[in-house]
Amino acid sequence: MWIYEKKLQYPVHVSKCDPRMAKLLLEQYGGADGELAAALRYLNQRYTVPDRVIGVLNDIGTEEFAHLEMIATMVYKLMKDATPEQIKEAGLDPHYADHDRALFYVNAAGVPFSVRHITAKGDPIADLYEDIAAEEKARATYQWLIDLTDDPDLKDGLAYLREREVIHSLRFREAVEILKEERDRKKVF
Repeated sequence: MWIYEKKLQYPVHVSKCDPRMAKLLLEQYGGADGELAAALRYLNQRYTVPDRVIGVLNDIGTEEFAHLEMIATMVYKLMKDATPEQIKEAGLDPHYADHDRALFYVNAAGVPFSVRHITAKGDPIADLYEDIAAEEKARATYQWLIDLTDDPDLKDGLAYLREREVIHSLRFREAVEILKEERDRKKVF
């Protein structure tokens, strides 16, 4: 069960209208390594991991939804004052034709989200290594997004998200070690 607080996990500000950057941020909204894929992956995997690490997957999966909300807010703020001409220049005219300024789960290239992005092997250690890789890919993407904007306010929010990916990776690494220790422990019956 979740309790929803009507505030973002971290404040989101943008300095200017920038549909080009909004398009790029869609990668973290509906892309393979984005926040939706991460949230669904972790919350799905929690059913088949040992009790000792369920909380890690539940906590991080829940936080990924908060990150999805932050990305949605960034995209909305970057697009809300854009003219149709600016939207066209940014390459978002197909999106605009279908959805106006509404968010839709696509990546930066406009490819719709797919459940193929969500992995679950059923082996807890294999799944956690996949989760570590997902966090590291998201961290890298956030760094590249930071590199592509000159908006200091947007950079601040993206830097926060990048650092949370680092923390998630570390927590998943800790969970792997817990499971390895448990697996390697001599069992006496």
